[in-house]
Amino acid sequence: MRSQITGAMLLALLAWAAVPLAFAQQVPLQDKPFAEHKVVLQLSDGDARKQALVLSVANNLLKAYDPDKIAVEVVAFGPGIDLLLSGNERRKQVESLIAQGVRFDICLNTVDTIERETGKRPDFIPAATPVQVGVGQILFLAENGYTVVRP
Repeated sequence: MRSQITGAMLLALLAWAAVPLAFAQQVPLQDKPFAEHKVVLQLSDGDARKQALVLSVANNLLKAYDPDKIAVEVVAFGPGIDLLLSGNERRKQVESLIAQGVRFDICLNTVDTIERETGKRPDFIPAATPVQVGVGQILFLAENGYTVVRP
């Protein structure tokens, strides 16, 4: 009887420990088999000039390298998610870059925090890729050969 209880407790502990792993899963890497360069741009600042700079860097990378030869991912978290909100004045620029293969990730932890603090979930552009943990996504990309740049 005691071994059954111990076994059940061990199983429950293992199941509990596995829960964070399920939540920590990242979105798959971009499907860019011919990419010779991989860059992740960190955006954690709500300043309009910083947002413009991130867009400029992404655009310049696409111009300098064939869009098929470079994987560019912008990860927005904290105040940086302002760039990906539906009402942002740079929305067309973001959507144009997405159409050219740049991926824009939005941190759901930040979205959840805003909803908790304001009582309203912010609307973000549908083309943005939701990730649970923005910094976790940057770490995941860095571990998979991406160069982290913080313009």
